[in-house]
Amino acid sequence: MDIRIFVETDADVRILRRALRDVEERGRSMQSVVQQYLTTVKPMHEQFVEPTRKFADIVVLEGGHNLVALDLIMQRIAGHIAEEAAHE
Repeated sequence: MDIRIFVETDADVRILRRALRDVEERGRSMQSVVQQYLTTVKPMHEQFVEPTRKFADIVVLEGGHNLVALDLIMQRIAGHIAEEAAHE
């Protein structure tokens, strides 16, 4: 079973999570986090991550907090497991 899943999270949420992590856990300055984000992280996301969205079978909105989408994914996986178990 192959399912391509793209979890879409708002850009503001992504940068804030990254900034908090890098400052708190890695001891970086906010200035260095912002500089890296603008020069590397954002362009790489736009070039390499965002284009993969169109190849996804399922796009989960709301940063993975979309319970309807998660329930559908879990049902699909459970169905696949049950089908595999029935063939053993």
